[in-house]
Amino acid sequence: MEKYIPDMYQQSIYTIDYQKLLDKGIKCLLFDLDNTLAPVTDKKPTKKLKDLFEELKKKGFKVIIFSNSLKKRIKPFKEELNVDCCASARKPSKTKFLLVMKEYQYNINEVAIIGDQILTDVVGGNKVGILTVLVNPISNKDFIFTKINRFREKKIMKKLRDKNLFSKGRYYEL
Repeated sequence: MEKYIPDMYQQSIYTIDYQKLLDKGIKCLLFDLDNTLAPVTDKKPTKKLKDLFEELKKKGFKVIIFSNSLKKRIKPFKEELNVDCCASARKPSKTKFLLVMKEYQYNINEVAIIGDQILTDVVGGNKVGILTVLVNPISNKDFIFTKINRFREKKIMKKLRDKNLFSKGRYYEL
């Protein structure tokens, strides 16, 4: 069950204490796109998201959009936010996590994944050994495969709650 438990759980990307991540030695932030940074229906980033990413880059973070979505979905966000991206990441597979860390020369203790899904973002990050941050989904609208995962996640979350390991809405930091 440990593979399903995030290191941190926050309401959204805007409630994360990024200074604590810096203090812990995190240098690279991998952000999931859909329902983490933007609803699946949005085609480009909001001003609020642009401002956050500018602030994160000023703090010294390397910010990368790390998504299972295709390049054409990610491209407008990559361009407007002026960040790198990894499309078709195939989370929770370790492969692209390891490729990104090798390409940008980061150790596992310098990278965090921030996303809204336990079965992709948290499990993938935990497999590799990087810091995992779960946030609530921005919207109830999901792609079909995500809807299937959400159904499975509900069952997993119930088991975690019953064992007092994780509870939705009970936020925590490092």
